[in-house]
Amino acid sequence: MTTTAHATAAPETLPSRAAALAGSLPEAAVLAVLRTALQEDAPSGDITSQVLIPVQARATAVLNARVPGVLSGGEVFAAAMKLTDPGAVVELLVTDGEAFAAGTALARVTGNARAVLLAERVALNLVQRMSAIATKTAEFVALVAGTGARITDTRKTTPGLRVLERYAVRCGGGANHRFSLSDAVLAKDNHLAVLTGGDPAKLTAVLRGAKAQLGHTTHFEVEVDTMEQIEPVLAAGVDTIMLDNFSLAELAAGVGLVGGRARVEASGNVNLSTVADIAATGDEGLVREMVMTLLDNAIRHTPSQGRVTVTVAEGGGVVELAIEDSGPGIPVVSQERVFDRFVRLDAGGPGAGLGLSIAKWIAEQHGWQLRVDGRGQASSRFVLTMPDAATVSTA
Repeated sequence: MTTTAHATAAPETLPSRAAALAGSLPEAAVLAVLRTALQEDAPSGDITSQVLIPVQARATAVLNARVPGVLSGGEVFAAAMKLTDPGAVVELLVTDGEAFAAGTALARVTGNARAVLLAERVALNLVQRMSAIATKTAEFVALVAGTGARITDTRKTTPGLRVLERYAVRCGGGANHRFSLSDAVLAKDNHLAVLTGGDPAKLTAVLRGAKAQLGHTTHFEVEVDTMEQIEPVLAAGVDTIMLDNFSLAELAAGVGLVGGRARVEASGNVNLSTVADIAATGDEGLVREMVMTLLDNAIRHTPSQGRVTVTVAEGGGVVELAIEDSGPGIPVVSQERVFDRFVRLDAGGPGAGLGLSIAKWIAEQHGWQLRVDGRGQASSRFVLTMPDAATVSTA
C-alpha cells in the first residue's frame, strides 16, 4: 500500500463513488475467475448435492454480514449464482462501496438448490476477500481525510485475482496504481543500481536516456531511498518520485525539496498507526512552505563563502530535521522571540517578519516542535522534531 500525496480533491460521496464503480468491473474477467474457481472446487460436480438434493429442488439463500464492513463483490456474487443457474434471481440489497452493519442482509438469491450450493463457497470466498480489502482500505482512507493524500494499491495482489482486488480498493475509496509492468515505468533501486553501476553522478543522464525511449503519454516514476537522489531524479523530468522507507522528517524534507515539480509517493512502513502522520508530511503546500522558509532564512543569514547544513537524526522515539547556517547566530535572549509575528532581528532586512512565525504554526498544526537549538549560546540551528513513524500510536 502506498500513500500518494498530491493536490487536494473534494471529499468523495457515496453516490459519486457508486457512479465511478458502475460498470468498472470487466464481466469477462469476472467470469474467467469464477470458471477457474468452480473448476477447482467442483471438477466433477458436487457429489454431496447430487446424492442428497433432488434435481428440481428450489432454494432461497440470504448473504448476511457477520461483522460490519464495506461491501465489494456484489456483482461477483450475482455472476457466480447465474453461472451455475442462468435462471437464478439475485437481489443485491447493498451497493458496492457502501458501509454495512453486522447482521445486514447484503444479497438474496433464489434458484435451483443444487446450483446455489455449487456456487456458494466460491461466491462467499470472493465476496469476503473483496469486502475485507474494501473495509481495510476505507480505514486507511478515513485516517488521511483532509490531508490531500490518496491511498493507492500495489502489484502485491493474489495471482489471478488482481482485477477483483483492485476493484475492491476502489470500493473502499482508494485509488489504483499501475495495473501491470506493461502500464508505466517504475524504476526501483535494483534498476538504478544496474543502470548507474553504483555511480550516483550518472543518475540524471541514464534516466533521461530511458525517458527518451518512451512515448509522450507513458508515465515515468522513480523510487529513491536517500535524500541525495531526489535532485538528480527530478532533473531527469520524471512524473512521480517515490520516497521509499523515509522517516517522517525525511518525508517532510523530501516533499519540500520536490517543491511540486513531481507527484510524490511514500511507501514502506505504511500501516494504520503511521499513515496519518505520513500523509501529513505530504501536505505539499504547508510543508513545502515551512521547509523553504527555514532554508531561505538560513541562506539569507549565511555570509559569503558560508555554508547551510541540513541533517536528519533519529533516536529516542523522535526524528529531528536540523537546518543550520554559518552566520553569527541568534542571540540567546531572542531565540524564543524569533518565532513571534512581525519580529525581524535584522532591522531593515527584507520581509515583514512573518516567515518564521508561519513555519512555527505549520509545525504545530502537524503536532511537531520547531525551535532554535541554542544550548545557552547564540545559534542559527533550527530543529524540527517529529515523532518517529515506528513509535506513533493511535491510542
